[in-house]
Amino acid sequence: MSIKVQKKINTVRQYASQCLHDEAEAIVGLIPQLDDNFDKAVELMYNCKGKIIVTGVGKSGNIGAKIAATLSSTGTPAFFINPLDMYHGDLGVISKNDVLLALSNSGQTDELLRLITIVLHLKATIISMTSNPQSLLAKYSNAHITVKVEKEACPLNLAPTSSTTAALAMGDALAIALMQVRDFKPNDFAKFHPGGELGKRLLTTATDVMRSDDMPIVPEEMHLGEAIILVSKGKLGLGISLTDGKVSGLITDGDIRRAMEKWQAEFFNKTVSDIMTRNPKMVLPDTKITEIQQIMHKHKVHTVLVVDKDRHLLGVVDHYSCMI
Repeated sequence: MSIKVQKKINTVRQYASQCLHDEAEAIVGLIPQLDDNFDKAVELMYNCKGKIIVTGVGKSGNIGAKIAATLSSTGTPAFFINPLDMYHGDLGVISKNDVLLALSNSGQTDELLRLITIVLHLKATIISMTSNPQSLLAKYSNAHITVKVEKEACPLNLAPTSSTTAALAMGDALAIALMQVRDFKPNDFAKFHPGGELGKRLLTTATDVMRSDDMPIVPEEMHLGEAIILVSKGKLGLGISLTDGKVSGLITDGDIRRAMEKWQAEFFNKTVSDIMTRNPKMVLPDTKITEIQQIMHKHKVHTVLVVDKDRHLLGVVDHYSCMI
């Protein structure tokens, strides 16, 4: 690579680094701008009896669409609509029980201002997000969230860069605040993301992943020499003792190794009952695997037994079964 080309690459990286630095500063600069209006906006959205409708034009519209998607996926149903579409037949989606979240950097966007007059007539709630708290859009809003940046990351200070990044971050702040107010839980998140990896983990139960055939059953009276063979064949690193079909104990290959070290020559005279854990970790078949993972982590075990309410053995879930 020539020196000239390398210099250009270094310069390009400097531009990129400066852009990221400027946008990071813009986001941090939002913190002092949080005020009572932000609190009021969260309250209005939380108490909304209708729909959250997000709107904006151009780049603000693009950011608004993402904010609406984030709100919907975190427990606050919302959708985005372009104000131009409202002028051409879609105005009927707005009712007095709705909250309109309008995005505009200047707060003077003509398409939004014309829409606001109609929304005011419908008596719907208006929340605006602009850089100018003195703008007309801010003036006619029930709550105004200020999102002001010192400069754009664009070297010409023209292209919406820092300002759109800041608006996006403020939208995330709204969504996260609402999640906290709603006490939004991981299981709630899974309901809105059933196709994703997290959703799958949060909705999958012990029944879905347990091994239920060829269980390594080792009677309590069985000598450990015989038990080693069954544990090895089971390929789960354990053996399960049953009494009348109910779980009475569990031995692991670790238990066997420790017993060999302890008893040495006497080892083969010992039975399963001498080393088994009489209260192994057990879960019901509808237990979520996320809960099973927590049990494994808390008790430092790699396997749990799946049983019914009467302790009848149904299957085994090991650490690898949970890695979906």
